[in-house]
Amino acid sequence: MTQKTELEILLAVVDHGSFSAAARALGYTPSAVGKRVHQLEQRLNVPLLIRSTRRMTLTEAGRRYAEEARDLIARLTALEEDISDDTPTLRGTIRLTSSAALGRRFVVPFVVEFMEHHPEVELELLLTDKIIDLIGDGFDLSIRTGILPDSSLVSRKLMSNPRMLCAAPAYVEQHGSPQRPEDLAAHRCLRLGQERQLSDWGFAPPRGGNARLGAGFSCNNLEALHAACISGRGIAWLPRFLTQDDVDKGRLLPLLKEFSDPDAGGGVFLLRPETTFLPQRIRTLIDFLAERFNAIKAD
Repeated sequence: MTQKTELEILLAVVDHGSFSAAARALGYTPSAVGKRVHQLEQRLNVPLLIRSTRRMTLTEAGRRYAEEARDLIARLTALEEDISDDTPTLRGTIRLTSSAALGRRFVVPFVVEFMEHHPEVELELLLTDKIIDLIGDGFDLSIRTGILPDSSLVSRKLMSNPRMLCAAPAYVEQHGSPQRPEDLAAHRCLRLGQERQLSDWGFAPPRGGNARLGAGFSCNNLEALHAACISGRGIAWLPRFLTQDDVDKGRLLPLLKEFSDPDAGGGVFLLRPETTFLPQRIRTLIDFLAERFNAIKAD
């Protein structure tokens, strides 16, 4: 086996957590995987893995080696792809993840269109509101909304993500409309996941700031909150990409607009691991998504 294959075997063991799981993923026997990792350790004259009956962990040297090896393999793969074929046809797999509501609204139709233009690209899309470890879970790209945290990932802002406080006309008719953020304590509030009872609902200080939310309904899915809001179950703070059509058609009413911070919703960001080389198919998809999201901003 080549050195590159040894690196891939080591990373498979790291990613899958054991020799047997890595062997199943690679189509080898566990003994063959263990033998190749042992040969790599002998060649480097340093232990890379600490083995026990219950778990397998990297040594400090193993951690450094695995991190660098992953980047080297990505660079070599990208280089080979760029020089091995002088045709414009894109090939290979791209693994992409996106938050659920944004993914269904925009990312799914965009990647379907992308695959129509590039039929030999296989695209794997995971829609989840969980934060994915791109490097550890083997993803090439992620599309997320909100305030971008400090990260070692490379980011590109695709568009802003304005939010609005809103309720259905039936709710406002029955319960009235809040006039100040502090009035929310007396209203039914639809919260995302386990949000604090003090809201982060985008009120601009000093007129707004945090306000206490009334009891209502909580859910970890924006589309479920959107549905509950339209059905008149309470007040919600939702992305404008979910609510603007409802406001235009009178299904939802915007509330407390004068207290809202227009930047509170953060943005829509495309994230990727930092690598020296990017395969052409990934660069092309990044530019394609940026163009499509930019068209949304222009609408």
